[in-house]
Amino acid sequence: MGYATIEVTPVTSVIGAQIEGAELGALDDAQFAEIHDALMEHLVLFFRDQDISDEQHLAFAARFGVPSVYPIAKLMGATEVGVSVIEDTPESPPDADGWHTDVSWLPEPPQVAVLRADVIPDTGGDTMWASLYAAYDALSPAMQTVCQGLTVRHDQGADFHAAIERHLGKEMADRVATEYPGAEQPLVRTHPVTGRPALFISGMFMRSVLGMHDDESDALLAFLRRCVDDPNVQCRWRWQPNDVAVWDERATNHRALSDHFPQYRRMRRITVDGDRPYFAA
Repeated sequence: MGYATIEVTPVTSVIGAQIEGAELGALDDAQFAEIHDALMEHLVLFFRDQDISDEQHLAFAARFGVPSVYPIAKLMGATEVGVSVIEDTPESPPDADGWHTDVSWLPEPPQVAVLRADVIPDTGGDTMWASLYAAYDALSPAMQTVCQGLTVRHDQGADFHAAIERHLGKEMADRVATEYPGAEQPLVRTHPVTGRPALFISGMFMRSVLGMHDDESDALLAFLRRCVDDPNVQCRWRWQPNDVAVWDERATNHRALSDHFPQYRRMRRITVDGDRPYFAA
């Protein structure tokens, strides 16, 4: 794909691209359209040296759709969208070092995320992404057919519940579990823009395959979780302050590595509301 206003350099041939020539705080419609096209092609985009404010961060995210109010913030009374601050400290260890799609336990999980690097440790703290298109394509035709007909129950899982309890207390953790009991999602989802099938897996947020015995479900989900461990479907980004990453939540998994602990790391994130996942045969 040719681009007139930006320079697009792939990180790998499967996923990821670095974008140059764009200032995210001052985009016109034509340049944003090219960024959107690049996102559909490469799934995650990286921008260096973007010294933008929270307001500009929010305005950029809003170009993709309606910015999300994070579910936990909503339960705590938030009514307006704000930038979520993610801080890792010696007292608050990182807790996103596992492959997942953000809040896949919502009936309508986010479609896009925009993450901005604020304070980056001297060593470690990279983030990795994996293509769920490539994970699906790597399955045998027989396994693809099996997966196309299946539905998976997603919920928050024990690790997420423990993290909420650690940060906000048991009462809030129990309330989050009650208010957001989970969702049933297709195991293969059709991307609403590209029409491509993606393997909709989400780490420990996947609880069980509907209609299967527990041992069958556990075996299948364990196999599918390993599909994103293949380095050939991944890319990895070494952060610098003021970097921005934008990714398509509908076709990727990501994980924030914890190898910087106990060093301090601070990131700022906004997600964009999505639609209900579906599979079109």
